[in-house]
Amino acid sequence: MTSFDTELKERLVRYCAIDSQSNMDSPSAPSTECQHDMLDLMVRELTEIGASDVTKTHYGTVIATIPGTAPGPTIGFLAHVDTAPQFNATGVRPRVVEGYNGGTITYPDDPKLVLTPEDFPYLASKVGHDIVTASGLTLLGADDKAGVAIIMTAMRHLLETPEIKRPTIRVAFTPDEEIGRGVDERLPADLGVDFAYTFDGGDLGEVTYETFSADFAVVSVTGVSIHPGWAKNKLVNAIHLASRIVETLPQVTMTPETTDGTDGFIHAVDMQGSAARMELRFILRDFERDGLEAKGALLRQVCATVAATEPRAEITCTITPQYRNMRYWLETDMTPVDLARAALSDLGIEELSVPIRGGTDGSRLTEMGVPCPNLFTGMQNVHGPLEWVSVQDMAAATRLCLRIAERAAEA
Repeated sequence: MTSFDTELKERLVRYCAIDSQSNMDSPSAPSTECQHDMLDLMVRELTEIGASDVTKTHYGTVIATIPGTAPGPTIGFLAHVDTAPQFNATGVRPRVVEGYNGGTITYPDDPKLVLTPEDFPYLASKVGHDIVTASGLTLLGADDKAGVAIIMTAMRHLLETPEIKRPTIRVAFTPDEEIGRGVDERLPADLGVDFAYTFDGGDLGEVTYETFSADFAVVSVTGVSIHPGWAKNKLVNAIHLASRIVETLPQVTMTPETTDGTDGFIHAVDMQGSAARMELRFILRDFERDGLEAKGALLRQVCATVAATEPRAEITCTITPQYRNMRYWLETDMTPVDLARAALSDLGIEELSVPIRGGTDGSRLTEMGVPCPNLFTGMQNVHGPLEWVSVQDMAAATRLCLRIAERAAEA
C-alpha cells in the first residue's frame, strides 16, 4: 500500500501553521474567528478531492460525504481543527526531523528546551521515523491536526482508488473540542451515521472505548471592597478566601500531578480577579459517575466551609456537565470497536486499549446516540511546547482508516 508519508507530512505542516486556538471565554460558535481559517480550508480541500455534499454548518462543523461503492453501514470519521488554549498557539513554526537518529531533539527558538528518549520512552521506539515538532515557543497542534491530515489523506486515496470497496462515509471536522464544545446538539442528525470514529488518540494501536467523565466548575467569591486605609473590621478580601478554597482542597491526592491510572482528580485551571471578587475554575474528572459526583460534592463542601468562616462574603459554586465515559454506552454494542480491532489485526498492528485520562468529541457523540470510539494518530506530549508526532505513526493510522472502510464493506 502507498506509504502516504509525504502527503501526511505536507498536510500536517500546512495545517499546524494555521492559528486555530479555541477560547472558553467566548460565547460564539466557533469560539474564535481564526478557526474559520482551518474550517474554510477544509471546505476547499474536500471539494478539491471530489467529496460530495461539502457543507460548513451554522455551528461551525464541516461535513462531507465520500460516496460508497458497496453496501454497508454508514461510517463517520471525525477530527477537530482547534488547538488547546493552555499554551501559546500563535505563530506555530512546524519542522520535520527527518530520519530521527535516537538522540536529543533541540528547538531553534528555545535552546533550553530538549526532547529526549530518556524522558519520553515512546520516542526511543521511533528511530528512523520522521518526527514533527514545533520550534520551541508554541505547541505544535498535532492535537488534532494530525487527525485532520490522516482523514484527508485517507479520503483522497479512497476517491482516487474506486476499486477499494467502501460503504458511504461521512467526514466531520469540528471546532472547539478542546473547550468541550465540539459536538453541537444538531451534529448527530446532520452527520447521519450508524457509528463513527474520532482520530484523536496517541500511541500506535490505540483503540479507546473508555474515557473520563467530566464536569466543569466555576467558583465565584465576592468580598467586601473598601479603601485599605480604612479597612479594619470592614474589608473582606476575596483573594484570601479564594486561596483558602484552593488550599483546603486535597493537595497530595486528587490532583492531576498526584494521580494516574483510573484515579480521578479536581484540577484548578484558572484563578482571576481582585480583592473585591475572584473567580476560580476547576475541571473535575473520574471514570465513574459516582466518583465524579463525589468530587463535585467535595468542592461544594469546601466552598461552604470557607463561606461559613466569613458570612459577609458570597461564595457560589456552579458545576456544569461536560461529557461522560463512552464505555457506559459502547459496552452494550461493541460493533465499531470490534471492527477497528479486526482492521488492526489485518494490518499486523498490536492493539492498545486502555482507559484514557481525557475525553474526545466521541465521548459526547456516544452519549448522544452515535457510538464513537477513538483511534490513534501518534500525537505525543500534547498541549505544550514538547508536542511531537511521528509521520510513520500517522501513516499507520491512515491505513487503519482505509482498512476499517474496507472491512465494513466486506461485512
